[in-house]
Amino acid sequence: MKWQERKAAPLASDLVEEFQLNPLTAKLFSLRGNDTAEKIDFWLNASEADLADPFLMHDMDKAVDRINQALDRGEKITIYGDYDADGITATAIMTEMLAIMGADVHYFIPDRFKDGYGPSLERYKQIVADGTNLIITVDNGVTGIEEVAYAQAHGVDVIVTDHHTFKEEKPAAYALVHCNYPGQAYPFDDYCGAGVAYTIARAVLEDTASEFLELAMIGTIGDMVKVSGEGHIIVKRGLELLNESSRPGLQALIRNAGLTPGMIDEEDVGFSIAPRLNACGRLADASLAVRLLLAESPGEAQELADQIEELNNRRKELTQETMQAAEAQIKARGYQKAPTLTLYDPDWHEGVMGLVANKVVEKYHKPTLMLTKNESGIVKGSGRSSQGFNLFNALKPFEGQSITQFGGHDFACGLSTTEDKLPQLREDFNQSFAQGEQAAEKVQEFDGTISPLDVDLTSAADLALAGPFGTDNPQPVFEIAKPQISNFRPMRKGCSFMVGQVRAVDFDHALNQTILPYLQQMLVKIARNTFKGKTNVQFRVVDLKYGQPLYAPAARIVDFREQEELLGFADKYLLFNEKNLPQAMSHFGLTSQQVSLAKDNEDLSQQIVSVLDVPANEAQLNFVLSKKYRQLYLRFQLDQLPGDSLPSRGNFGLVWQYFLAHPGLKPNDYMKASGQLGINPDSIMFILRVFFTLDFVKMEEDRLLPQPSLTKKSLDDSAYYRSVKAEYAFVNKLRTISSNELIRYANGLANGGLKNVN
Repeated sequence: MKWQERKAAPLASDLVEEFQLNPLTAKLFSLRGNDTAEKIDFWLNASEADLADPFLMHDMDKAVDRINQALDRGEKITIYGDYDADGITATAIMTEMLAIMGADVHYFIPDRFKDGYGPSLERYKQIVADGTNLIITVDNGVTGIEEVAYAQAHGVDVIVTDHHTFKEEKPAAYALVHCNYPGQAYPFDDYCGAGVAYTIARAVLEDTASEFLELAMIGTIGDMVKVSGEGHIIVKRGLELLNESSRPGLQALIRNAGLTPGMIDEEDVGFSIAPRLNACGRLADASLAVRLLLAESPGEAQELADQIEELNNRRKELTQETMQAAEAQIKARGYQKAPTLTLYDPDWHEGVMGLVANKVVEKYHKPTLMLTKNESGIVKGSGRSSQGFNLFNALKPFEGQSITQFGGHDFACGLSTTEDKLPQLREDFNQSFAQGEQAAEKVQEFDGTISPLDVDLTSAADLALAGPFGTDNPQPVFEIAKPQISNFRPMRKGCSFMVGQVRAVDFDHALNQTILPYLQQMLVKIARNTFKGKTNVQFRVVDLKYGQPLYAPAARIVDFREQEELLGFADKYLLFNEKNLPQAMSHFGLTSQQVSLAKDNEDLSQQIVSVLDVPANEAQLNFVLSKKYRQLYLRFQLDQLPGDSLPSRGNFGLVWQYFLAHPGLKPNDYMKASGQLGINPDSIMFILRVFFTLDFVKMEEDRLLPQPSLTKKSLDDSAYYRSVKAEYAFVNKLRTISSNELIRYANGLANGGLKNVN
């Protein structure tokens, strides 16, 4: 990840004095563009009374007139919502607001698994047939061209309220209320669905409708829209109201989440409250969450909140179980070497595909598709991109071919296909990485360097004045240069340690005692942590950068086999096998200039060199170890072996049976049977090569056929098999011997070569 420091002119001294700003808050205001009296006053003091006239939003007057008409006539109104936190809160706002006005109001939330995303024509037909006179969409509708046309043609008016991107054609609704309608006069263009619903509530009720702010805030944070501009008012005031909420549903949700009223911030909403609402739509019926938010009695609210808690716990379990299964599939099928990952299991739960795809990308740094099969036999799932790869541009060309339906953006997508097209989709995805358009790598910004000596609870309070944080106002990140670390403690997930007098926690990096001396820069967030009733300030590690220690270790050769982090300060990264170059560059983000091949015999005597892959034999290893470098780091992370272990005789038997049942295919076609055979593609190719060297199969043109007559032979009769078997033994030895043994050998102190090292 690339980082650069934000820069801005210091805030004028008269502004600092006028608003009595501490230095940290003043710096953040200048960095975020709050650099005038008007902007600072808005940030510190604006309330819902300062929001723009709701009638400036497109078609608001038409929408309010039609709603009032429905109220006067006693017409049946149906709110058509969505199943995520934004759609849920938007549905609750619109339903409760209309109920306050005495409306005959009902709501419908689509089922993720049966109805899919957005408007459903079948559901519109049911709603129309059920006697509805007015449909109001929330957090959806701009894509419902056919659905809206059907309702309007059958005498049912539709008010579309949405915030999503328009397509070429807009629905012919009675009214279309949208925060980003082209040419409209409303000054804020990035409300979520709940924000638009709240704006309509302000217009209908003709007041600030403050009772809905906490719901609009949850939708805003859950949908990751801007928390600047009017979004700042929504989130700031919504959090204030949430912390003293009298809404039974939110009280129960807060209680079950273990949050403390009065101390709930935007992170608590984003990581504890919104996911619980989302869990309903992921695993069951999102209407459950709407019922919770509309609940009037504490008893009903607690019962519903308990059901949601069970769903959320199940969501966590499913995410963990699916992640473990995905990792097992990657390992079993040798996908570690593939440039992209297309993972499929018909038994995975559709509701967690996006969550797991995110986790896979975080761990393996590869663009990933997570797919499963629904009840209708359709293969569906989600995709996430690794940094620098444009997922939308890479996959869009395959729509109508290996992909049935597709939608998304640069870094995330949803798609469907069929089971028989999966091998082609996997091949297309890999090919798209090799040939596709690379998105520009996002550069992250930090807010300056900070000393742990200057950080305390007061600092955390000062930071909060520049919040709430979120999209368009990211939580501040600070650099700590050359951190002095002590009291290092491994945890079940991650680690903690002291940086000066402040404890830091790190859940994302494989830190350990060995690499601490190489840590040159930490990027951290400042947070408060309450444990056993005591509140302290702490650092949360965002990223780490490594470098040569100020006092270089005496060792010429350093064992870094167990380190997951790539120590980016090496001058050159050395490879024995040129075939490992694409993986080295994609997985570690290296450029071709940073990588050298051992066989090129380049003079690296004054450089720090990191060996990334495994030599094929002892001669290759000795060739590199005999060279003089400033320092040599041994990683041995990559290889070109068919899998983690030599294929078993049972694997050979399975491939032989499959080959006899499917003679005459191209070699690559047999690799596509990986999922069916439970053998990774590289192992299948290795087995076929062994069969070829044993004269069991022959190649005619570009297809494999069985030899007409076979002579019984042992696998060891193949020189190719014996050589790969020996390489496995060598690589296993190289990766498993102790650090002391490896260094002793590398320094030439072992007698008789690696085979004699115990």
